[in-house]
Amino acid sequence: MSSNDFPWNEIIKKEARGIDDADFGEIQSVDPEYVLTQKGIIDKEFFSFPVNLVQEYDGNRVLFKVTEEEARNSYMRPQNVDDTNDFSTSEIETETAAAAANITPTNDYDSLINTKEKEEVIPLMSEKLDVIKKELVDETVIIKKPVKETKTVEVQLIREEIERIERRPPSGFTEARNPVESPEEIKIPLKREEAEVTKKPYVKEEVVVKKKTIIDKKEITEDITSEDLDNSKEERE
Repeated sequence: MSSNDFPWNEIIKKEARGIDDADFGEIQSVDPEYVLTQKGIIDKEFFSFPVNLVQEYDGNRVLFKVTEEEARNSYMRPQNVDDTNDFSTSEIETETAAAAANITPTNDYDSLINTKEKEEVIPLMSEKLDVIKKELVDETVIIKKPVKETKTVEVQLIREEIERIERRPPSGFTEARNPVESPEEIKIPLKREEAEVTKKPYVKEEVVVKKKTIIDKKEITEDITSEDLDNSKEERE
């Protein structure tokens, strides 16, 4: 938005803010070169900003391209000082009412604008460190390893064996058959138990890993860049 298109009459009595949300009070009046603001009711503070420092207007607040420190060092006007750079109380009230009625003020201040010294404002910028914290995840490795050990378990196994062989008369009727003509094997079953080993897992014990929070203090050192005036030319002159 160009300077000609900016709604200068609408910003009267609007909130004035600066960089980092600096509070400059309310806008009291506007002229072709300066915007006057007033902060406070009892302990009043006046600021006179060049119009080229106006950055934007959102309908409620006017944002100036200046920090509070720069405003107090360069654009703050003392109270009750009668010079061509300041507004008197009556001038503020007159211009405020005129702006509300969309009428150009008719006081002597406009005639003083053309006679006062022109200013060229050069803002000096600087950097400040802004440290943010982000969460990272480190890992601590806990290793489980197999441990081999030999265990002996005693079990009882039952088996059968031939204790003795006896001869006795027949105890009952036995079918007669011809004697064998050659040696014949007679197999007698002998039962026995055999151990079969299986391994079954179980939870022997638990290992509890406890964590605690430790706050470390760390100093962050970083180079920042600030602007300053080169006075070498002035010294040479």
